[in-house]
Amino acid sequence: MKHADLLKPEGFEEVEHTADWAYRIWGQSLAELFVRAARGLYYLVGMRLAAEPQGVREISLQGVDNESLLVAWLNELLYLHESENLGFEQIEILQLDGKTLHAKVTGSPTQQWLKDIKAATYHNLAIHSTETGFEATLVLDV
Repeated sequence: MKHADLLKPEGFEEVEHTADWAYRIWGQSLAELFVRAARGLYYLVGMRLAAEPQGVREISLQGVDNESLLVAWLNELLYLHESENLGFEQIEILQLDGKTLHAKVTGSPTQQWLKDIKAATYHNLAIHSTETGFEATLVLDV
């Protein structure tokens, strides 16, 4: 995910929600859905990365299903921003099997983050299979 790609909404769109913040994501595969969920999150908060040297991280998460992995994934990205001021522009999903997510991410400290998000939630979350892949609507607690 190149820095310029963060400026283009692709594979996600913001949707109306009464109290929190929601966006719909879609992708041809589950891995693409997870990458687009991260890109959508970063786009919505207006993330900009510093020009400092990039670092690589590996993220491994466990869950009971793809929905729990998706929530854990986004919350891990939020945690890394909150605890270490990091954001990631390159994301590679190495393993995603319904119980395990393993990803390699490359990024830098964030220079800009315009909106505070408490957490990704399970509110009405379901990953649906479609004719062209997968889709889901995510609700963020702000």
